[in-house]
Amino acid sequence: MVNIGNSWDELLKGEWTQPYYKELRAFLANEYRTRSVCPPMEDIFNAFKLCPYENVKVVILGQDPYYGVAQAHGLSFSVRKGIDVPPSLKNIYKELSDDVGFVPPAHGFLEKWAKEGVFLLNATLTVRLGQPLSHRGQGWETFTDHVISLLSEREKPMVFLLWGSNARSKASLIDASRHLVLQAPHPSPLSAYAGFFGCKHFSKANAFLARFGAKVDWSLE
Repeated sequence: MVNIGNSWDELLKGEWTQPYYKELRAFLANEYRTRSVCPPMEDIFNAFKLCPYENVKVVILGQDPYYGVAQAHGLSFSVRKGIDVPPSLKNIYKELSDDVGFVPPAHGFLEKWAKEGVFLLNATLTVRLGQPLSHRGQGWETFTDHVISLLSEREKPMVFLLWGSNARSKASLIDASRHLVLQAPHPSPLSAYAGFFGCKHFSKANAFLARFGAKVDWSLE
């Protein structure tokens, strides 16, 4: 059983005993014992620990964790200070700058966003070092689809930012009559110029949240 330490514990207590999660847990135990896996085990649920259910304002959905050395730490698109800012995050910073006058920091550490109510969720929460998508299809998607559905059920509205085909495939799980769902190409260098740049998702998110007395401070300095 996972102890997150906030409201997610009660919401997710039924998942830890589901057959799929027991199989996933056995798979992960073997992977962490015999392979190099990202992120460190204690960081897997950082998005949940830093952003309780009732605090979520914006959901940014990634695919799976960064698979480079010391990159992943449980928040989608984020890396710890001292690690080079990944290309996709540089493009997110560029769009933020153009959209809301954001000043890009020299780091890619997004913990402040998580504490602001930005739920930085990956569809798959673990990956082998150097092997992208290597933990796909092991059960994480069932778990995170359930999480997205729980968020969709919340009465207080939030914003879902779905970038790229994997994230956009989750739109059917979200009640768009209650929440704002914004879709765009992925911010990776391969697709950012196909419509991510200029999407203005950050200002649109805050314009929507303002109707409910909320906003996100996107600054990272």
